[in-house]
Amino acid sequence: MEENFCVYGARKTWRQLNRERMCMARCTVERLMLQMRLQAARRGEAFKTSIPDLGASRPPDLVDRQFVATRPNQSWVADFICLAPWPGFVFVAFVIDVYSRMIVGWRVSRTATAELALDALEQALHAGRRKERLIHHSDRGSQHLSIRYTERLSECGIQASVGRTGDSRDNAPAETINGLCEAEVNWRRGPRRSLEPVEHSTLEWVERFDNRRLLAPIGDVPPADLEHAYCLQQESVAKAA
Repeated sequence: MEENFCVYGARKTWRQLNRERMCMARCTVERLMLQMRLQAARRGEAFKTSIPDLGASRPPDLVDRQFVATRPNQSWVADFICLAPWPGFVFVAFVIDVYSRMIVGWRVSRTATAELALDALEQALHAGRRKERLIHHSDRGSQHLSIRYTERLSECGIQASVGRTGDSRDNAPAETINGLCEAEVNWRRGPRRSLEPVEHSTLEWVERFDNRRLLAPIGDVPPADLEHAYCLQQESVAKAA
């Protein structure tokens, strides 16, 4: 709880208190946070990470900005973020489940290459999640349009989908996760000065994000809670049948 309070605003803090059976009016939370000079983590200026390959062949846009899923592993989105711009650059690649916003794959590297994107994808593929009728959506960055990446999707029977160039709305869930990671990982200790601290901080953040952080788009519950509720519902339906 304390970790989340370091990045939450008044609304999320109030929601978290209610989840933990500490009933308090939202206006009281706002007043106390104001008195204690507490505020939510703020997002910094975006850094362009994906380099579009205008000459490469690309899959169609199967999503068309409709980021709605009725089950886990129906739709994944993938993207990069530059997390620590000094000294040099450190990049983090994510693969995210649209249904729950669960981060199912991630990797950290000093370079934004196709290898980094593929490593994050491999982690998602080996997480033991079912992948039938799965769509993988990304922007037009050359990393996600590389031959090795697209061939790996094809090998697994995953449909590739690509949005338009230079429009964050075409990959909105991934952009949201990128912004949260950038703000919250750097919020307490600022930009890291080497790869290892970034990797360790990202590991801690992903674990907290998947299992404890409240997300408004999925009903102010953590991604793990939503997926657990889905599994219980499916078990109930199977027993009834």
